[in-house]
Amino acid sequence: MAVQPVNIARAVRSDAQMSEAEWKARVDLAACYRLIALEGLDDQTATHITLKVPGEDGHFLINPYGLLFCQVTASNLVKIDIDGNIVSDSEYGINPAGFVIHSAIHAAREDAHCIIHTHTVAGMAIACLEEGLLPISQKSLRFAGSRLAYHDYEGKADDLDERGRLVASLGSANALILRNHGLLVCAPTIGRAYHAMLNLEKSCRTQLAAMATGGKLIQLSQDVIEHAAQQHARDDVPGQNGRPDAWLAHLARLDKIDPEYKT
Repeated sequence: MAVQPVNIARAVRSDAQMSEAEWKARVDLAACYRLIALEGLDDQTATHITLKVPGEDGHFLINPYGLLFCQVTASNLVKIDIDGNIVSDSEYGINPAGFVIHSAIHAAREDAHCIIHTHTVAGMAIACLEEGLLPISQKSLRFAGSRLAYHDYEGKADDLDERGRLVASLGSANALILRNHGLLVCAPTIGRAYHAMLNLEKSCRTQLAAMATGGKLIQLSQDVIEHAAQQHARDDVPGQNGRPDAWLAHLARLDKIDPEYKT
C-alpha cells in the first residue's frame, strides 16, 4: 500500500492479462470516476469508488493513489485483494484509508459490488449535524428509516480495527453517513450506486437550503414517509415499470465529452 510516484502514462489493454468481464468493469468504473468529477463530487486525490472484479472472489478495483478522478482510466485502475495486496501489474499504490473502508464492506456484504464514498461540502455538513439527514424532501425519502445508517467518527479511517465497527454500523442499509466525515453508498451495480449517490447528495443540499431559509420545516407523517420510500425502492431498479437504465445515458454523455476514460 505504499505511495508511488504519479505517472499519467496510459497503459494499453492486454487481452492475455484480463477477461472481457474485467475490462468492462474497468471501463464502467473509470466512467464513474469521471462522472463524479464532472458533477463536482470529487475531493482531489481523496475518496474512492470501488468495484468487485467479476468472477474473481475477493478482488476489487480502486483508483491509483495520487491521480485526480478526472485522470482515472480503465487501464490505470489498481486491482487489490481483500487484504490490500496489489494483485495485478501496476505502477501505482493505493490509499490505506480507502482500503480500510471499502474492503470492510466488500468482505461483509456480498451484494455490495460497487461502493462510492464522497467528501462533498453538503454531505460533510449533514454529517456534522446531530439530526443527520431528515425525511423532508422527495429525494431524501428514499433513504428514510433503516435504509440509511450512521457511523461515528473515529479519526482518519486507516485503522484496520475499525472495519468491524463500520460494517456493524452499516448493517443491511445501502447508504451510510460517516459522521463528521462524508457520505457512502453501496449497490449491486455501478449504475445503481451512482444513481444513489446523486440522490443522497441532492438530499443533503436540499435540506441545507431549506434550513438556511430559517423557515419551519414541514414534517411528514410516518405513513407517507414509508409509502414514498417503498415507491423509490420499487422504481429505482432499472427495468421495473419500464424504467430505462439511466447509467447508459450517463455513459453516452461521457463518450461525447470525455472518452479518454476508456483507455
